Amino acid sequence: MRWLLPLLAVLLFLGGWEAAVAWWEIPPYLLPAPSRVLVTLWDNLGSLMASWWVTLRITLMALALACVGGVGVAAVFALSRWVEWSLTPFAVVLQVTPVIAVAPLIMILTDSATATVLICAFIVAFFPLLANTLTGLRSADAGLRELFRLYHASRWQTLRFLLVPSALPYFLSGLKIAGGLSLIGAVVAEFTAGAAGRNTGLASRILEAAFRTEIPKMFAALLLVSLTGVLIHAFFEWLSRRLLRGWHDSERGR
Repeated sequence: MRWLLPLLAVLLFLGGWEAAVAWWEIPPYLLPAPSRVLVTLWDNLGSLMASWWVTLRITLMALALACVGGVGVAAVFALSRWVEWSLTPFAVVLQVTPVIAVAPLIMILTDSATATVLICAFIVAFFPLLANTLTGLRSADAGLRELFRLYHASRWQTLRFLLVPSALPYFLSGLKIAGGLSLIGAVVAEFTAGAAGRNTGLASRILEAAFRTEIPKMFAALLLVSLTGVLIHAFFEWLSRRLLRGWHDSERGR
């Protein structure tokens, strides 16, 4: 039922969409039917999949950089309050500044559309991983902390054997959020950078289709973006169940 109910809901939605387009005779340049979108996707599969791979590669690279940076900074913050108090304003500025506002500046500094998109996607994905991981590192049981102090455990031993296991559920939760945000950041940054050409992502295909009023093709590219986000979220859901089911309450009852 866990898989069947969402599948039925999606099928009902698509069926209603198809019926509405046919009933009101909506032209494809306003709202294409799902069947028309799938046919267009198949007809343009080569170019769209090439762009999809570009977007996916940048998304995964940005997410990997955000994981390394977010977890590393969170570990430093957890071990030193002084460092946290000093650097937190910079992390907050990265979070609250709209990526669409800084993308032109980044493009001027890097002189590369790909680097601009990668940096923007990293900025969007960085803070959720930092915040969630830091919360997890701070959520270790106080009694266990005292036990580690009693046995004169070093900071590294405390981090490795106590703080990291307690932070894992929070990190995985942040990973689910950051995975979708890195994809959003990559697409939005490419919109802002105005990248064009063959070796560009799905945002370029969406812009090209919009300029040419090829609305079915635009929906086909949007479908690939949405499916990519769903697959990223589903993968991290699976990873979370895989890593936490045996010992953490958040996954035991599922």
